[in-house]
Amino acid sequence: MPYGKREGLQLLKLEKKQVKLVTVAIALFFVLGIVGLALSQSHLSYAAGASSQSNIGVINEQMVISQHPDIAKVQETMNSEIDQAKKDFDAKTASMNDQEKQQYYSQTSQRLSLKQQELMAPILDKVRSAIQEVAAAKGLTVVLDKSNVVYGGQDITDEVLKKIGASK
Repeated sequence: MPYGKREGLQLLKLEKKQVKLVTVAIALFFVLGIVGLALSQSHLSYAAGASSQSNIGVINEQMVISQHPDIAKVQETMNSEIDQAKKDFDAKTASMNDQEKQQYYSQTSQRLSLKQQELMAPILDKVRSAIQEVAAAKGLTVVLDKSNVVYGGQDITDEVLKKIGASK
């Protein structure tokens, strides 16, 4: 039966590799998720067209979000959540089959995604509020993300950064 033992060890090694791969995938998914959430939130439906003397503003919303004073705390909290999720995943999936592991991975991913949204919501609200206040003070009726503008518009990025208390 030494041949059977060898196959069993190879299968065990394969499962350990799968667990490590899933663990790395979870970490990568959520680190990229923070960036992805911020990017997806920056593309709001705005009217197009601009000139430098118009009532249209432009902003680098991604930069503003990334420089928000609370973003480091969100990232730290998410990193802790991810680390705990990895530990939980490793502990709870040790005796699970592949299908059960996949289901647990999906549940964990969904839970972490909701946590990320929960943590980012106040920051996004503060940034949007600051954008509205700066736009109103400057008489702007439309503000577009800079990535959607080829030419023109009044850049209000620096004013919004000052408003949220970000250090440049």
